[in-house]
Amino acid sequence: MSHVSIMNLEINSLDALKMTVERLGIVFRKNQKTYKWYGRFMGDYPLPEGFTVADLGKCNHALYVPGAKYEIGVVERNGKISLLWDFWQDGGLERIIGPGGAKIRQLYPIEEAKLEAERRGYFYTEVCQENGDIDLEIEVN
Repeated sequence: MSHVSIMNLEINSLDALKMTVERLGIVFRKNQKTYKWYGRFMGDYPLPEGFTVADLGKCNHALYVPGAKYEIGVVERNGKISLLWDFWQDGGLERIIGPGGAKIRQLYPIEEAKLEAERRGYFYTEVCQENGDIDLEIEVN
């Protein structure tokens, strides 16, 4: 089954994305032009908005997720960066990155904020709570 979707995440920085996925043990494969998915569009799930069947499996970079059959495509188009992925259960991605890519969606804003803090010369501290939440404390000089 093909279930290719766009992850619900606004990405403004490939550097922050790379930091995010590396933190999760995912490998950022720069300039890899295809990503692994079911491989055939079966018509059982809507195409991602703005994409055609011919676009599926093509990307600018890929995210290799150890332990999963499938990969995540990083697609740069019209000034936007999108993550395309096949969330079908047997592909193994959701088992590792969480429903809807929850782990990536939680960590990306933190990594983006850390990069911005560094750019401005601010100090930051990251605190992991017992419940898994992460607090980022930024100290303005």
